[in-house]
Amino acid sequence: MATKKKKLTLISLILMIFTSVFGFTNITRAFYLMGYASILWYVLAAVTFFLPFAFMLSEYGAAFKDHKGGIYSWMAESFNPKFAFIGTFMWYASYIVWMVNVGSGIWVPLSNAIFGVDKTQYWSLFGLNSVQTLGVLAIIWIIFITFVSSKGLNSIKKITSIGGTAVALINVLLFVVGMVILLANGQMAEPLSVQAFFSSPNADYTTMIQVFSFMVFAIFAYGGLEVVGGLVDETENAAVTFPKGVAISAVIIAVGYAVGIFIMGAFTNWTYTFTQFTDTEVTLGNVAYIAMNNMGYQLGHALGLSEAVSVTLGQWVSRYMGISMFFALTGAFFTLIFSPLKQLIEGTPKEVWPKKLTAIKNGLPVNAMKLQAGIVIAIIMFVAFGGSGAQAFFKILTAMTNVSMTLPYMFLSIAFLGFKKKQHIDKPFEIYTSPIVTKLAVFVVTFVVGFANLFTVISPAMAGDYKESISSVIGPVVFAIVAWLMFNRYEKKQSTLYVGDHAQHN
Repeated sequence: MATKKKKLTLISLILMIFTSVFGFTNITRAFYLMGYASILWYVLAAVTFFLPFAFMLSEYGAAFKDHKGGIYSWMAESFNPKFAFIGTFMWYASYIVWMVNVGSGIWVPLSNAIFGVDKTQYWSLFGLNSVQTLGVLAIIWIIFITFVSSKGLNSIKKITSIGGTAVALINVLLFVVGMVILLANGQMAEPLSVQAFFSSPNADYTTMIQVFSFMVFAIFAYGGLEVVGGLVDETENAAVTFPKGVAISAVIIAVGYAVGIFIMGAFTNWTYTFTQFTDTEVTLGNVAYIAMNNMGYQLGHALGLSEAVSVTLGQWVSRYMGISMFFALTGAFFTLIFSPLKQLIEGTPKEVWPKKLTAIKNGLPVNAMKLQAGIVIAIIMFVAFGGSGAQAFFKILTAMTNVSMTLPYMFLSIAFLGFKKKQHIDKPFEIYTSPIVTKLAVFVVTFVVGFANLFTVISPAMAGDYKESISSVIGPVVFAIVAWLMFNRYEKKQSTLYVGDHAQHN
């Protein structure tokens, strides 16, 4: 008797969504950029983008629970296949660069875990410089993740659960320690006032244009939910479990961000922490470790411990932060190394791809995963060993994908109108029952994402960096043209086959 394949339960689905979407660093970065005022923008991004979009994905997921292709299947059935292929391909391309980025960057939290500080700029293997060393480590990492993932979904599930649990624990630590410090001190470290919830303490975020750029940041903080669209067919009792999992995750994540930012103020005095506490320059890359180091330090003082013990406590909290982030990014990596690719290969017509790439083993497109690993490794090698020109190239590559990653959200929301109109699609779960509410939700989500992307494009140009602005536009255009050419080739092949078959029958 064949063993029954284990499916995702509600809890494991929520943990997977939580790991893919919730970024603990988004809390610390938001507080650094906007203080308490960031809560308003995070809530606004949740209400205008994340929640309505999550409910759309829930309806799609329940209706297409037996389709393996995730977002491609959804858009192809609801709108049209070419539109769906371009949106899905663009979205997939952005994850290739995510892997390059995180494959090299994951060593920063590991260094924090081991040493209490980031020492990656001093690492050297075989006489290589630090950039090349991180490149070699990233290549080994990609090979390792691809090898383990290709063994099937069960091995991935175990690791994403560790990742989700690690992130959950660091959040628990933030809330518990924040409350202990608040109770011990009897007041917030960052003074509360009505104005504090509307204006940033950061001089770089005072004008309307700068504040709009933060809205973009808030929307990106909710990205990644569509990745789990490919897991509908892997979910137990999908029509009920999937929409419930998405809805519960959406609310937990939105509330988690808002409460997390607020509790940061219990132990973080903005001016002291980000200007005097550290002797290193505060960046978006290291702000989480500085904030957590400060949390441990402030806990020591709140409990009446000596300066030396407080400093040590701060370093240990920073270490714990490093290990948690390492596990969280590992969990995200294990989901993202197969889920976008699985949607692209399994969802789209098989004839678009060379036959070898569509072969499925252990429920996953293993050959395609190997090719994906090869592409990621090639880019990492070029960036790590190509000198300053390659570094500049990577900056351009990242700019190219910023827009590509969220543009498909617009594709999905536009296709949702077609989905609601098509009566033949069985919809076992519906939140949008009124046509007016549906149109309003589609308009708001499309407008908010469109505005964020437009701003991402024009913002560098306003600061004089025209190259980055042009790159941001070129990325989606290049990916869209490649996808369009691939799908056109497939359509021509299909029409030739159809004409040939038709002629034979006559």
